[in-house]
Amino acid sequence: MLGYNITKWPPDPSHRHPTMTSQTASVISRFLPSTHDHSRCIETALERAAAICDLRRLRLTPIRRRVLELIWRSHAPIGAYAILGQLTRDGHKAMPPTVYRALEFLSSASLVHRLDSLNAYIGCGDPSEVHNGQFFICHKCESVAEIHDTATTGLFARQADTLGFHIEGSHIEISGLCSRCEKKESLSG
Repeated sequence: MLGYNITKWPPDPSHRHPTMTSQTASVISRFLPSTHDHSRCIETALERAAAICDLRRLRLTPIRRRVLELIWRSHAPIGAYAILGQLTRDGHKAMPPTVYRALEFLSSASLVHRLDSLNAYIGCGDPSEVHNGQFFICHKCESVAEIHDTATTGLFARQADTLGFHIEGSHIEISGLCSRCEKKESLSG
């Protein structure tokens, strides 16, 4: 148990778990500023994906690449049927299994993450190594920030070991308000 009073968030920093330091956590992707250059970001993500697939000897087919591009296009989580709709508008004769196979490939290659609470996908900000992400999801605008905290991952691994439980995959989704939406609410409220 982390010792946080979960009715009070964020927790009081003086009551931090001793192993949870800023040195164990890395921010993989932040909530984006309004000045973010999407076109450069998409280009970088696609270049990185191609390099990772080449390195791992995986095939980034045109449909997989297009699905990845659609996921990165807005930085907002996107569902499989929204991707299918966009592919159809693009002139692809894609069917749901095509999209789901592409998403399965992208997930297994660590190029995207599935957000279970939204039944949607988001691009991984650091696909160079496999990690268990922790996601902060704004329930107002659905923007997402991703971190990787090795202390949290280690904590769950130790607890699973204590319980005799084998973790097959884990990520944490935390719902709340991003600073932009919180500011809008405080101004309107």
